[in-house]
Amino acid sequence: MIRNDALDRLPVRHAVPELLAALDRRGAAVLSAPPGTGKTTLVPLALAGLIGDGPRRRVLVAEPRRMAVRAAARRMAWLLGEEVGGAVGFSVRGERRAGPSTRVEVVTTGILLQRLQRDPELAGVDVVLLDECHERHLDADTAMAFLVDVRATLRPELRLIAASATSDAAAWAGLLTVLDGGGPAPVVCSEAEGHGCRVFFAAPPSDIRPAHGTWVDPALLRHVAATVRLAMERHEGDVLCFLPGTGEIARTAGLLAGVDAEVLQLHGRAPAAVQDAVLRGAEPGGRRRVVLATSVAESSLTVPGVRIVVDSGLAREPRTDHARGLGSLATVTVSEATATQRLGRAGREAFGFVYRCWAEASDAGRPRFPSPEIKVADLADFALRAACWGDPTAEGLALLDAPPAGAMSAARSVLMSIGAVDAAGRATERGVRMSRLGLHPRLGRALLDGAPEVGARRAAEVVALLSEEPPRDYGDDLAAAWRAARRGSDGYGARWKAEARRLERSAVEAAGRGASGAVGHGDDPGEVAAAKAVGGGSAARAGGADAGAGGGSAARAGGARAGTGRGSVARADAGAGGGSVVGEDAVAGLVTALAFPERVARAREQGGYLMVSGSGARLAEGSALRTTPWLAVAVADRTARDATARVRLAAVVDEEMARRAAGHLWSTGEEVRWEGGDVVARSVDRLGAVELTVRPLGAGAASASVRAALLDGLRREGLGLLRWSRDAGELRARLAFLHRELGDPWPDVADEALVERADEWLEPELSRAARRADLGRIDAGEALRRLLPWASGEAGRLGELAPERIEVPSGSRIRVEYGGERPVLAVKLQEMFGLAETPRVAGVPVLVHLLSPAGRPAAVTADLASFWRDGYRAVRAELRGRYPKHPWPEDPSAVEATRSTSARLRREG
Repeated sequence: MIRNDALDRLPVRHAVPELLAALDRRGAAVLSAPPGTGKTTLVPLALAGLIGDGPRRRVLVAEPRRMAVRAAARRMAWLLGEEVGGAVGFSVRGERRAGPSTRVEVVTTGILLQRLQRDPELAGVDVVLLDECHERHLDADTAMAFLVDVRATLRPELRLIAASATSDAAAWAGLLTVLDGGGPAPVVCSEAEGHGCRVFFAAPPSDIRPAHGTWVDPALLRHVAATVRLAMERHEGDVLCFLPGTGEIARTAGLLAGVDAEVLQLHGRAPAAVQDAVLRGAEPGGRRRVVLATSVAESSLTVPGVRIVVDSGLAREPRTDHARGLGSLATVTVSEATATQRLGRAGREAFGFVYRCWAEASDAGRPRFPSPEIKVADLADFALRAACWGDPTAEGLALLDAPPAGAMSAARSVLMSIGAVDAAGRATERGVRMSRLGLHPRLGRALLDGAPEVGARRAAEVVALLSEEPPRDYGDDLAAAWRAARRGSDGYGARWKAEARRLERSAVEAAGRGASGAVGHGDDPGEVAAAKAVGGGSAARAGGADAGAGGGSAARAGGARAGTGRGSVARADAGAGGGSVVGEDAVAGLVTALAFPERVARAREQGGYLMVSGSGARLAEGSALRTTPWLAVAVADRTARDATARVRLAAVVDEEMARRAAGHLWSTGEEVRWEGGDVVARSVDRLGAVELTVRPLGAGAASASVRAALLDGLRREGLGLLRWSRDAGELRARLAFLHRELGDPWPDVADEALVERADEWLEPELSRAARRADLGRIDAGEALRRLLPWASGEAGRLGELAPERIEVPSGSRIRVEYGGERPVLAVKLQEMFGLAETPRVAGVPVLVHLLSPAGRPAAVTADLASFWRDGYRAVRAELRGRYPKHPWPEDPSAVEATRSTSARLRREG
């Protein structure tokens, strides 16, 4: 029996006629309705003709989360007075409750994408409603792009609705351009008629440190817990508290110990039974509830009994280091749209109260919407879907935001290395099979290539572990986590077993399709996609590179021990589904390495690990894997503040497994470079950044490579590596002075300039050198003379323009120092008597350092005439008593210069 009283209380009912009319007239529409208005539950029923008097249609509703799928289906079935699986059904990965009579089916966006790629026409479907568009999940954006394409080319009668409470309606309307050329799709709005709510700002203490990575200041969690307690004292009803992740949920639950309420934890990994219990609400007369939730509770579901929302103001978003192949989660400030969604959870059943754990003054600085996932996520899965759709560049897809070029390039590199696309980016037959597995392409590769080696069942079980990270209390050893999941009776264990069964079936089906001998794009020499039957090994290649990562995916270790010896790898002729790798540690290692070849890592002598991608990695203290020489890292993250990645989950491998899994990264060759202060010449076999074998080259190194290494040494350590006599240093200083004052043809002799002109002044000595010591035997002064302007004849004027010495009035020839900003002439004061004009070099007055008879500085001047007139008297008064044996005439300009004492002058006179 239809519950009309409940339907009548949903505000969106007033917008339904306009929405239906818009769809009939234009075929597409945007539905903008605040949280709690019924857009997720009433609208699909009306579209399907299950309520009202509209025509019967089959409706697909796509939700971003499994929890929302189940909740929406259950709510709609309840409104109809039915059980789920009848007129209203749902499908999530590994579970489907729908039948021939189902008119409304709620699915995840991932399931919708799978259906679109298997059947682009969506045969039998009349309307697709894509819910919660504002969240900008990559699957949802991709699904909408495909749906727009389908409607434009295959199914013009297919009706599309983009629905959200807080989305940019105008942008979605522009994307859903109607087919008749009538411009953007119409926007239908529903006003809220809820019970309303009051917002309080509960600013945290001023010394709270900003979150980074997945770290959140414990002081903020204490503040959130205190705010929950305060709200419970002030108001009646249950509390829904939003926190960024499961770790923060667990810690806050501990901080709420002793509160007079049942504390529940709601997140995507919570068992379905727990999720359902939360969404059913408390028993009549039961205790109050405090539900600590991640963003899964933001939309498309109602938590019964909630009157209070406490918002921490934080959320988690994915981040990807495309160069390293590492993903991480970043704790970010929630957007305006997200805060509005969270606010909408209060006041759905009665007047509510919202406590925002941030200062009101900071509210206006929040971004309007969350970061589109397409801008920050790993795009390998998206790129494969686009390639299978026939648009490898995604340039023809109707997307609100274009994928970043760098991320798409990194994604295509990954897909080529695993044989999913060819050199032109087109999907291979192997890539199509991967896309239909419902897995990330990396995991698809691991399943397809691992099943022939370890058996379909074991490959599926390990891939199921990799597709949803096990709980942290399972530990960081993947093989041990595998055993724990097999024994476990918790929610994760149940989901894992169901997914493993699904993947096993998929692996067997994929192997059967591969055995048919399909070769992808006909005669294209860049692609051969042929897979042998289960047990025969994979021979798929893309773009001329072996898709099994260099040499095929067959594990042929011939009994070699894996890592610490806990698993062995042995080659055997395996029948269908049999496999050739035995030992759970070895199986886990091989499958993980196939999925993440660039994360294969070898132990470093100084501790930690080096991945073949070049990233450092470290295990937690006390990890049982710490003594393992080689690892295949399944889960790792690195925040902006971390120098190395933190390993969350890994499996043991040996070097042979590493070579096969990451074969496309293997290289061998000569390496000659400047390292540690000298030339290092060696032959190196490497796996990405990991050096496997190193052999010294000795005299066999190529002379050009050695010369380049020596030049690099000169750049990095400077020209001091050459032999510089005093004369050579002075010559360089003189040339630097002339270049500065006169320019060409006098050469620039700065380090950088001289290294660039090495061919002109360091040959032939440089080409004959082999090591640092040989550089030290090159006479820099003789070499520098090769740069003098001999051709123009100007070289002959070096002594005239920048003389080494200047003859002063006493007859002495005094050395000129050119190392400073101005040439310096340091001479005893008495030797300059009678000279009125300051000496010049290249037209520049020298800086005269006048010395006492003992050779100590007495005065500095660039204007001798001025000094004799104004400065000399003070110097004479100070020094004549100290040096009475030397002449100190009253008028130095009227006497002859001398190198002698007064007595000697009298004798000579």
